[in-house]
Amino acid sequence: MRQVAKVLTLAAAFICAAAFADGNPLKLHPEIQPLLKSQQQLAEQIGFLHITADNLYQLRAKDAAKPYKPKTTSTVKLEHIPSVTQGDPDVAVYVINAKAGANKPAILYMHGGGYILGSARDSVVGMQKLAEKHDCTVVTVDYRLAPETAFPGSLHDNYTALTWLYNNAEKLGVDKNRIVIMGASAGGGHAAMLAIYARDKGEVPVKHQILIYPMLDDRTGSSQQVPEWIGKLLWTPTSNQFGWSSLLGQPAGLKRVPYGSVPARVANLNDLPPAFIIVGSIDLFIDENIEYAQRLTNAGVATELVLLPGMYHAAEHIHRETKIAQRFHDAVDAAVAGALRD
Repeated sequence: MRQVAKVLTLAAAFICAAAFADGNPLKLHPEIQPLLKSQQQLAEQIGFLHITADNLYQLRAKDAAKPYKPKTTSTVKLEHIPSVTQGDPDVAVYVINAKAGANKPAILYMHGGGYILGSARDSVVGMQKLAEKHDCTVVTVDYRLAPETAFPGSLHDNYTALTWLYNNAEKLGVDKNRIVIMGASAGGGHAAMLAIYARDKGEVPVKHQILIYPMLDDRTGSSQQVPEWIGKLLWTPTSNQFGWSSLLGQPAGLKRVPYGSVPARVANLNDLPPAFIIVGSIDLFIDENIEYAQRLTNAGVATELVLLPGMYHAAEHIHRETKIAQRFHDAVDAAVAGALRD
């Protein structure tokens, strides 16, 4: 299977190399290349080159200092809900655009941050826009971060939120049979983990999973290397090793990991909800995303994979005004619309 994924990835890389002129060592999309000349330029813009134990808490403090200004056009309510796992703390969730008496589809959203950064609060405004556009309710989860909380703590938090959303569907004005799980980067990894966990538990049906460049395999960049131009920008192999090692409580890439902690290492992908996966051709996660889509398809799971050339991790946010970024956003938007309404 990995050989199949490698062939697909090499084909994508060949297309990129053929389409882009010489002198583009980062293999950036032609729209982005004039805007970004080096890895160091991006590092100066976003505030880091790699994320490690040395700068983790500085970056968290920077995130925490950002102002919280939700839109006034849709409601946001902070709830603290009891964990379904004995001994675990309450879970904070932001509930967006809920309306008692309605029968809306819902999205359970998990934020990104490499399993070590980010908060649900940071995603509120984006989820308000999504909720308004698609007339749905969104619940975004403030799951516990690693390394302070190793697996399965964050998975239990996310499952608590899913169970709460399902059990309180009527009060929230949600159709309990139209709950979609969604996340970007580590949030996409969490969504994939949660889909597997919910399937195994058999208590809450999940309608669809939307995985935006999901973080699926601890071996990427550690025991399995990538071509030199992949994973150079924003999320690097160094950051990936630190993020996964923090979550797993052991070095990334070891032979054995706890069941369900690494979606790419779960052997049985049967009976999972339909999936949408999107990733850029120079994103560190391209190989693992292509392979996961292939494995889902082989397991009989309806899966859509979108691969965009010359896009690095989260490039659609850094270069929002480009046409290729708009293609990225349009693809996600169409996937959300389909997942909620089909």
